[in-house]
Amino acid sequence: MRIALVATCLGDAMFPQAPRATTLLLERLGHEVVFPADQTCCGQAHVNTGYLDLALPLVRHHVEVFSGTADVVVAPSGSCVGCVRHQHAMVARRGGDEGLARAAEELAGRTYELSELLVDVLGVTDVGAYYPHRVTYHPTCHSLRMLRVGDKPLRLLRAVRGLTLSELPDAEVCCGFGGTFAVKNAETSTAMLADKMANVLSTHAEVCTAGDTSCLMHIGGGLSRLRSGVRTVHLAEILASTEQTGAPSDAVMEVSS
Repeated sequence: MRIALVATCLGDAMFPQAPRATTLLLERLGHEVVFPADQTCCGQAHVNTGYLDLALPLVRHHVEVFSGTADVVVAPSGSCVGCVRHQHAMVARRGGDEGLARAAEELAGRTYELSELLVDVLGVTDVGAYYPHRVTYHPTCHSLRMLRVGDKPLRLLRAVRGLTLSELPDAEVCCGFGGTFAVKNAETSTAMLADKMANVLSTHAEVCTAGDTSCLMHIGGGLSRLRSGVRTVHLAEILASTEQTGAPSDAVMEVSS
């Protein structure tokens, strides 16, 4: 299958390990991964902050870049896929562009978060990964509530050899990031993060994983300030790890357009 990768803004600018690992994993499973070099922000930050007029050109550009490039589109981010699937057509219609709205709906219908793609489209839960660590999983709000990925990430993690999965107490409670929420409501966000970190630490896990780099950035920053020793690692990085290659963070991703 030919799969187009959405790297996401955070993946492109700060945390390239997640899109790199997504590529390595899908290629190991025998699929062709392409990276449209003209991609930019999907517009999620603009939409969620209320700047719909500014989001419209980003929606149009995303649709133009990814339409016709591949059989399906994947992003290692539930929040970005949530924006594409649930907000792009709305933004286009509000801007009076029905043609763009229909094109956005077509693209949204074949755009997937990583665990959705693996389990629902490719029909695989055991990806041949090896990760000998105690891990706890945080289900991010957009993947849980907008995409309803359910237990797909957990099914993938349970099949990883060497991995010990520790259940996270109050897992479905938000970590407090919420994009600009963490900036505009810093005190509330910090209190929510404190609860999430306490629950992570109670599992005695070495690693906290999730499907969104944004939430991992928030949780990881707090754990780092506590000098807890607990690392945050994207789900894609765990699934891309093998006995032969180890973690993929030092591997080089070939980019094609």
